Amino acid sequence: MSGDVAARTGAFGAPVCSARIKAAPEDFRVEERAAEQATGQGEHLLLWIEKRGLSTREVVQRLCRWAGVAPVAIGYAGLKDRQAVTRQRFTVHLPKRQSPATEALEGEGLVVLSADWHARKLPRGGLSGNAFTLVLRELRGPQGQAMDAAVRAAIEARLATIAARGVPNRFGLQRFGRFGDNVGQARRLFAGARVGRETRSMLLSAVRSELFNRVLEQRVADGSWERAIEGEVLMLDGRRSVFGPEPLTPEIEARVAAFDLHPTGPLWGRGEPRTSGAAGAIERAVAAAEPTLCAGLERAGLAQERRSLRLRPQGLAWTWQGDAALELRFFLPPGAYATAVLAELCGEGGEGETEDSGGD
Repeated sequence: MSGDVAARTGAFGAPVCSARIKAAPEDFRVEERAAEQATGQGEHLLLWIEKRGLSTREVVQRLCRWAGVAPVAIGYAGLKDRQAVTRQRFTVHLPKRQSPATEALEGEGLVVLSADWHARKLPRGGLSGNAFTLVLRELRGPQGQAMDAAVRAAIEARLATIAARGVPNRFGLQRFGRFGDNVGQARRLFAGARVGRETRSMLLSAVRSELFNRVLEQRVADGSWERAIEGEVLMLDGRRSVFGPEPLTPEIEARVAAFDLHPTGPLWGRGEPRTSGAAGAIERAVAAAEPTLCAGLERAGLAQERRSLRLRPQGLAWTWQGDAALELRFFLPPGAYATAVLAELCGEGGEGETEDSGGD
């Protein structure tokens, strides 16, 4: 793990099992849920695509060749894993409303499920979330011991805890590059190195993610990731609306406990964090330890934003497939990572590109 990536502490203790993640693409299924339906008119062809063993960027390249357009003409809501079977939407800007046959696009891991005209380019983050179906194989105990009734009971107890309390809303390790060096590359960018626009955007996102994760790890360590503390800025559940800091009252504490409100952490940019008190002290200490990263984000023109510290997978359910395989099903909102859920069960695991469900 790169020295620039925050070390992680389990919110509920050590992992209760080990498992093989993504033994085959079919073991990691993701279905994007639309934030809006096709308008039926306009100059953007909205494609509902199933891909297997392809990254989102590889699909974009194929769309460009198929339609004879530049990458800027392609829209998509978020990156999806390569080592997976995923369904997501893409738009292709075709001003003359003349589309090549979609059959010419299919093959080599790509199927077009539907095609409709739409009024605008699909923006990043333009989704309501993602539904996951994951199969964990070769399950064993946390020390490698064979599955038995005790290990199985521990797995089910941990899943019940995750369903009831949620998990820390970490940015996944995928965010930091295959070798965990995106933040290191960002340091070189801030020192004057030149990179392309897409790479620059990726590196800036990695830095914001790293600073957020560092704040979150401190809140996990002191147990406050799932409760409000003095000086907290709070986010309304299901929305990105934030307010505060507010006095810490029994009413606020009750609303956080009921998942109506969530404590938040910073996505760094220009200006001071809105937090004060104990919450503000943690965030300012993290910023003070990394002045180069914070200054680089500010010079890039990014504004201060907030992200929930807590993630509650919706509809979490599981089915045993024999003694050593387990299917998990759940839904996550935009910007959330399935690996954040898996980390609280079986530790860091899985490979693949990323699943940022829309990004920040």
